[in-house]
Amino acid sequence: MSDSHDHDHDEAHTGPIKTPKQLAWAVLFAFVVPVIVIIMLANYVSTDSKPAAGTGALDAQAVAERIAPVARVEVKDANDSGAMKTGEQVFQAQCSACHATGAAGSPKFGDAAAWGPRIKSGVEALLNSALKGKGNMGPQGGGDFSDFEVQRAVVYMANNGGAKFDEPKMPAPAASAAN
Repeated sequence: MSDSHDHDHDEAHTGPIKTPKQLAWAVLFAFVVPVIVIIMLANYVSTDSKPAAGTGALDAQAVAERIAPVARVEVKDANDSGAMKTGEQVFQAQCSACHATGAAGSPKFGDAAAWGPRIKSGVEALLNSALKGKGNMGPQGGGDFSDFEVQRAVVYMANNGGAKFDEPKMPAPAASAAN
């Protein structure tokens, strides 16, 4: 009786692998197959981002577009009198968005009552407000127009609001550094 009891006890503690061949197959399926599956999945997932043969993804122009700078700096010559805009042109391009309708509390173009107190402060104060910004109006200095062009627009708007400011004089050309 004790013999049969020991025999049942030994079989209960044995695993499913009984031979070295079964052990080799178990190792193969437990370690090698998952590694191969992971490599194949990684390759499958990453093939979408690889340019296929015959596409223009590696052309010089396509590469240049992808690595182009986000912005660029353009330096304008403030003394180029041929390109200077008049006060009316600057007003139409920049200032009319708010001053034509009186939006955001701005004095409406041609409204003498709204411009009166501002005109009394003088053209320099108006220009300073335009260049540096005031209230809801953002600074206009350093934008699309030179400070001189903004000054022309300020004088144009103020004169249409009842002022008698003189048209600003063209700034003198800067002395050449070559002297």
